[in-house]
Amino acid sequence: MYLKQLNVRQFRNYKTAELSFDHYVNVFLGENAQGKTNVLEAIYVLALAKSHRTSKDKELIGWGEEFARIQGQFTKNSGQLEMELILSVKGKKGKVNGLEQKKLSEYVGAANVVMFAPEDLNLVKGSPQVRRRFLDMELGQISRVYLHHLGLYHKVLIQRNHLLKDLQMGKGSSDMLDILTDQLIVLAAEVTSRRFAFVKRLQKWAREIHYEISRGKEELEIRYLPSAEVLEEMDLSKIKDEFYQVYSKKRAREIQRGVTLFGPQRDDLGFIVNGRDVQTYGSQGQQRTTALAVKLAEIELIYSEIGEYPILLLDDVLSELDDYRQSHLLHTIQNRVQTFVTTTSVEGIDHKTLEHAAIFDVTEGTIKKK
Repeated sequence: MYLKQLNVRQFRNYKTAELSFDHYVNVFLGENAQGKTNVLEAIYVLALAKSHRTSKDKELIGWGEEFARIQGQFTKNSGQLEMELILSVKGKKGKVNGLEQKKLSEYVGAANVVMFAPEDLNLVKGSPQVRRRFLDMELGQISRVYLHHLGLYHKVLIQRNHLLKDLQMGKGSSDMLDILTDQLIVLAAEVTSRRFAFVKRLQKWAREIHYEISRGKEELEIRYLPSAEVLEEMDLSKIKDEFYQVYSKKRAREIQRGVTLFGPQRDDLGFIVNGRDVQTYGSQGQQRTTALAVKLAEIELIYSEIGEYPILLLDDVLSELDDYRQSHLLHTIQNRVQTFVTTTSVEGIDHKTLEHAAIFDVTEGTIKKK
């Protein structure tokens, strides 16, 4: 997969920008707060219809403007692909090859990207919310069915939480709670089952990559940690049965608390290296190796699923890695993965991958190719 052209209008600090790419590696060079990250964010948002930096779409629209537009032309094994995303106060509209998609879940997945930014180093030591977001964004790229079920799940969850709050105050219908709980269980089982399968596939790649980066000294295990007592070996019907038991037993407690206490919205990931929890007992180096291994595993997993490599976005992350991890990353992507890099300086990055890179200077929202 290859991004040939990117056009943005009224996105962040860019009034307009038209960029063409003909290299495997493209480096955006400039001081901080000039707009380097905004370019990578535009590519990310174009593909996933969400930002990796904010959940508020209005922050993506230029100051004082009513909308932002991002357009991209890609080359894929199946042919040419054009994508367009318009963001406004009224919502988002996505087009694929000129055709507007009725649902964003039908839009996402046409192009695949993997983002690696400094905050992704918090994948291991950060909050469970960070890891759930990682699961949803990456799994959603390769499974529109998952995105569909996840969207429905969150809609029912919001309704159920409102009702639980009403019941907490002595209002609302207990019969309606039964109906919403039944709906939630069906969707929760679908989401949980697909997450289990995804984590299993991700570990296949991450374990091997982590072993290489650690020079054969460490073995990584990734565990999906559901809030209910469901297990990977359970089929869909058994997962549903377990959820029914959990919600039946905890019904009074949920009404007392006024919120849904179990389900995918409270699940987590665990990272185990040589039998020890990296989040609690791992060194900073081990945590970073784990995060890097997971990100590189994403690339291989997507390739195994769709038959071509995703686009890789490295947002100021090279400076956060030591020379060995940096070299491993650049060697892995060399001549295989189209990569976009932001950095304040290429000095100190001594790798032949960057010798033939296209360099773009970024100054106050203006981009010029060297």
